[in-house]
Amino acid sequence: MVGRRPLGRRFGWLWAAYAVSTFGTWLAFDAFALIAILVLHAGPTAVSMLSATGLAVGAAVAVPLGPWVEFRRKRPVMVAMDLTRFVALISVPAAYALGLLGFVQLLVVSVVVGAADIAFNAASGACLKALVPPEDLLVANGRFESTTWTATVLGPPAGTAAIGLFGPVMTVAANAVSFLLSAVGIRAIGGGEPLPARTGAYGKRLRPGDLLDGWRYILNDPALCPLFFNTVLISGLIMATLPPLAVLMLGDLGFAPWQYGLAFGLPCVGGIIGSRLARRLVPRFGRHKVMLTAGALRACWSLGLAFIRPGVAGLVLVIAIEFGLITCMGVFNPVFATYRLDRTPPDRVARTLSAWSVTSKVTVAAMTALWGLLGGVTGPRTAIAVAGLLMLITPFLLPRHDRTPHPEHDPARSRT
Repeated sequence: MVGRRPLGRRFGWLWAAYAVSTFGTWLAFDAFALIAILVLHAGPTAVSMLSATGLAVGAAVAVPLGPWVEFRRKRPVMVAMDLTRFVALISVPAAYALGLLGFVQLLVVSVVVGAADIAFNAASGACLKALVPPEDLLVANGRFESTTWTATVLGPPAGTAAIGLFGPVMTVAANAVSFLLSAVGIRAIGGGEPLPARTGAYGKRLRPGDLLDGWRYILNDPALCPLFFNTVLISGLIMATLPPLAVLMLGDLGFAPWQYGLAFGLPCVGGIIGSRLARRLVPRFGRHKVMLTAGALRACWSLGLAFIRPGVAGLVLVIAIEFGLITCMGVFNPVFATYRLDRTPPDRVARTLSAWSVTSKVTVAAMTALWGLLGGVTGPRTAIAVAGLLMLITPFLLPRHDRTPHPEHDPARSRT
């Protein structure tokens, strides 16, 4: 069975490193906001600024990291980014223990972690492409996707319990340790890794024009360009609706906090199911058809959130909508990630993934702020409806034809 295909010891260490750091991140979900509120007594404006700054400024700081990562050995970069995140995060409980923790430190740590996240993900994509044969990339990405949704299901409840017992600062410490363990796992991959050769016009020093090379490649590629706008817009719209939806459910409709948590925790099981379905659907129907179908279906759910009502029926409706959305995402994401890696030559993977991630994070930050204003003017239900309607347009940005070269004729693959 394709989902159980062994991918080797080296991939096993990469997967283990990903699993432990992902679970640590979800364990500490919203910990910074809780620290700002409960420890530093910050108001809603400051808490919102903390979240937006980590995304936007962290992404801006990461812009030069894509070209920098491209021509360096990827595993040492990944270890360095893990250690950077460990040091930044562990400084929070250390400062708290000394009575020195302040809001500015939380801002700086969120920026450092945000930039390190982007650099790590760019390097890990290139590392995965080098470690796993092309025919096994879908299985590998499916396992990462399943791990992500498993951590999403288990992490926040465990984190909430830990916060109740030990406080939010301790969950940040646990998250820091998860990055230290991730670094150990990546170091254990072992084996040689050649230094990537500089290609084209790249010299020994990074030039200002090189910073935009990832975007140039994406926008000039007839398959990646529409996918780029599709995925960035979808993620921005989904994340932008979360604050208005929280206001609608917890405020206007009177749902209890545990009901709100259940409405978004339980449907994450759909992501696990979807990631497993992807490995079985692609051999049967073809990668492009599965990506196109799942990508279109994931855009059809969110509009329904504008029609939720109070009571059990409303809660069941939210769970059903979120389950459908997340299941489609669970199918789409590993297929899309595999398609993107296949489409991108090995000497451009880090730049491409970095540019993609930077744009996505900045878009999420901007759209979240914009939808906050829209919700304040029109009400949360209208803001959710506008996002749902815009999402219905996104399937037109999916590539209509599979433009990925056949493996036997792909010059990029011949160099791996």
